[in-house]
Amino acid sequence: MSAATLPGTTPFGALTTVWGALRRVVAFFRDNRLFTAGVVLLLALDLFGLIGLQLISPKGADMGAVPLNLSPSAAHPLGTDGLGRDMFAVMVIGIPNTFKIGFLAGAVGVLIGTLIGLFAGYYRGYVDTIFSSFADVMLVIPTLAILITVSAYVRVVTVELMAVIVGLLAWPLPARVIRSQTLSLRERLFVQVAKLSGQNDFEIITLQILPNLTAYLAASFVGAVSGGILASVGLEVLGLGPQNVPTIGRTLFYAFKYTALLRGMWWWWAPPVVTLAIIFTGLFQMSISLDKIANPRLKGSSRG
Repeated sequence: MSAATLPGTTPFGALTTVWGALRRVVAFFRDNRLFTAGVVLLLALDLFGLIGLQLISPKGADMGAVPLNLSPSAAHPLGTDGLGRDMFAVMVIGIPNTFKIGFLAGAVGVLIGTLIGLFAGYYRGYVDTIFSSFADVMLVIPTLAILITVSAYVRVVTVELMAVIVGLLAWPLPARVIRSQTLSLRERLFVQVAKLSGQNDFEIITLQILPNLTAYLAASFVGAVSGGILASVGLEVLGLGPQNVPTIGRTLFYAFKYTALLRGMWWWWAPPVVTLAIIFTGLFQMSISLDKIANPRLKGSSRG
């Protein structure tokens, strides 16, 4: 049989492969309604940012750009705050920045946690004892206290630096989850067969164990993103974190500082609160659905 007639090598074969993958993706979203609902909520916020960028001038989010304390109107759909910023522009720019912090922090935390969990669970012994003990210590240390201390001593905190700081403290929980699953998978028959076939430890970890951790990695990532956004908002409400760019937490900080609630300026604090509610609702729905996939004990329950 020539190479041209091998399955998947012709244009028709490639199209069939792509179509099959697309059908599996569609089936996943159809069968996991909670996950789909969560994705839709987050995509709606992303679309708000993308469409909003075409409707505003970024300068509207600068202090003193517009008149102060205006209620919502046609000119300013979400009003203006006490710093002379257009709240619609602040939200359009602030939502992507908050997402950026969460997703970068989640990626950093899950990457570190996955590496530590894989090596600790696979090699066990002293490696497992050292990493597991370190993770246990990090879990009992108040993370917020460390974040406050680090952020207070960093002169200029950018969105990226904020994400890295949060992510460096978000790895212990993913590490414990991946470690426990790796301990179980390393004893499975397919791993033993891989060893007998001559695969080295790196090949076994990356080709045999890691693909079986996809659901756990996805669930850990969603949890880390949620934790990253929560930690960053907490720091920003305290006046720490990025100061030169709008974020949801920084907007709440200014609203609390200038007593927007007591002054009846609901348009200053309500949009960021509603946005956070939507973000955490979407992430929570995704997390529940992924937990049902990853945890066999939950598979008997109704599909989400």
